[in-house]
Amino acid sequence: MSQYPRWQTPIVTSALKTRRVVIIAGARQCGKTTVSKSFEMSDTEYRTLDDKLLLQAAKTDPGEFVKHQSRCMIIDEIQKAPELLPAIKKAVDDDNRPGQFLLTGSSNIQALPGVTESLAGRIRTVSLRPLSQGELRNHQPNFLEHLFLQHPNKLKTEQVTRDEIIEIALCGGYPEVIPFSQRDRQLWHQNYIDALLERDLKDIIHIRRLDAMSQLMHVISAWSTKPIDISAIGSGLSLQRHTVESYFNALEALYLIDRIPAYGKTDYARVGKQSKLIMNDSGLMSSILRLRLDDIRFDADRIGKLIETHVGNELQKHINATEEQYVLYHYKDREKREIDFVIENEAGDLLGIEVKASTSVDLADFKHLRWFKENLKPARKNFMGIVLYAGNHISSLGDGMWAIPITALY
Repeated sequence: MSQYPRWQTPIVTSALKTRRVVIIAGARQCGKTTVSKSFEMSDTEYRTLDDKLLLQAAKTDPGEFVKHQSRCMIIDEIQKAPELLPAIKKAVDDDNRPGQFLLTGSSNIQALPGVTESLAGRIRTVSLRPLSQGELRNHQPNFLEHLFLQHPNKLKTEQVTRDEIIEIALCGGYPEVIPFSQRDRQLWHQNYIDALLERDLKDIIHIRRLDAMSQLMHVISAWSTKPIDISAIGSGLSLQRHTVESYFNALEALYLIDRIPAYGKTDYARVGKQSKLIMNDSGLMSSILRLRLDDIRFDADRIGKLIETHVGNELQKHINATEEQYVLYHYKDREKREIDFVIENEAGDLLGIEVKASTSVDLADFKHLRWFKENLKPARKNFMGIVLYAGNHISSLGDGMWAIPITALY
């Protein structure tokens, strides 16, 4: 894992200079420990709560555990001992130097039962996701910067086939599986999910029916890129709605799924309000659904879901890799107009992004983007409409509409 420079490393470095506590948050096995250990030096102290003895010490005497003479204490897997949070708060209130604690967490600590300490004003959260394609290639995350500056021709692309893009999406970004065969990758992903459901999940929620949660993971994987409908997701699982909601929230707390909110900054009365579900890794989704290239190459529905999930994952990684504040939305209304992703920057400028798994683009693919620009674009704000596709050429279709290869994200 260490051979891939992570985009978040400079962000963590900067945060440690201004915040007393920094937490690297993300799913298990996405590389948090590797990033945190890159900050381990002679004047830091590293402790992992995966060590049973250290975990017991942390739970038994939190105040003593967090005492350190080093410049910074690194605590790996903080969610295992939420008892440490009040002790950390006291320590950094007594001494307000920045960079005292670097934490990692594989679940959202605010979702843990009984946790009331947020460390508000003292902590910065840096989100880490599975490896991006840009990180694998040691490229910088400048995709959004170029587009918001209206310079799409500055984007770099690769000459790849549609099948190669599908294979990239099938693999996903968990570091350990990158060199694996398709069969070994699916086995790793299944073992990964089994371990999370059997161990990590119990820290967040009491699961009475592990089989139902496993079935729910399959349904949620198949639901990726669709508006969230809890009743429909839970149908057939013999689970009450509130149970499905609690299980859903638990999976979100483990960073396995994300909610993409609907774009609602408009007076248009028929705009949908449902958030869209997306799996956090297209490779994990593919293994749960047992997708293989030979089986899905000509299946438009499954290919579309896979590629849109993959693009959504890559966009989220670009958003998390910059100090700029971007917000990711989707758009859907009752007239069945949809835009897969809408990204807003701090100035209120917007990118509308449609995803196509085909190798060609025509004017019809921009229909909803043009309608959005003409009817919903905020006054005095810039809007660019983009169709990301599996071809190889950056092309202008006029009036701020561009066809851009998916590989520009890489």
